[in-house]
Amino acid sequence: MESVRKKRRKARVDETLCVACGCCVKVCPLGAIAVVNGLYARVDTARCVGCGKCAKECPASVIEVQEVEV
Repeated sequence: MESVRKKRRKARVDETLCVACGCCVKVCPLGAIAVVNGLYARVDTARCVGCGKCAKECPASVIEVQEVEV
């Protein structure tokens, strides 16, 4: 019997291009994003529901919502 893998949408930040402005942190309804050491934003994928609000708000356009297997 083949196992069925579910796909979920999750936000991903390109940490090499992120400017740590914090705009995504302010709009995330679940508090799934934090700025690490003032350098870049990081998504807590366990809390992220893939709504895309952070990606729309990002002025540097370095956040994308991707489908990932869980």
